[in-house]
Amino acid sequence: MILAALTQSTPAPGGEPTEELIKDIAPPVWVFPYPTWMVVTAGVIVLLVIVGAALLIRRWIKNRPVPEPPTPRSIALRELERLRGEVKPLDPYAFSIAVSEVLRTYVGAAYRLHAPQQTSPEFLAAISDSPKFSDSDRKLLAEFLEHCDLIKFARIRADSSDSLRLLDSAFAFVRGGNV
Repeated sequence: MILAALTQSTPAPGGEPTEELIKDIAPPVWVFPYPTWMVVTAGVIVLLVIVGAALLIRRWIKNRPVPEPPTPRSIALRELERLRGEVKPLDPYAFSIAVSEVLRTYVGAAYRLHAPQQTSPEFLAAISDSPKFSDSDRKLLAEFLEHCDLIKFARIRADSSDSLRLLDSAFAFVRGGNV
């Protein structure tokens, strides 16, 4: 009668004793496994690591090298390459204007000349004594500008082969320039 020894008898409301079963085990009590000082120290260390990383990232962003701006030559080559796809769709008149604008802008930016605002004879006169241009550069520019002017102003009959020849001349000058 071990069970009887573990139970207590309590009188029922009618006066008869009843047996009460053993009380159930209490649920587990959660106890934090680490002391408070250890949690605070770990929190401070994590916070310091985060702040340090943020400061390093900020310093890296602030001090990273700025990419160099594109050179006049790279801009001109990119624009001429873009125009290569326009040889067939554009009529020779519009193409000669576009390729001439790219070359004049390049010369203006690379050699510090007012090429876009000058007429072809004014421009050729301005570079005739300049040591920045070789004789072959002057000859190439003279032929290029003459051909462009014939298409733009004299409205000679031209086709896509003329446009391609203008583009090749512009590429030759930009690639062969000494700037």
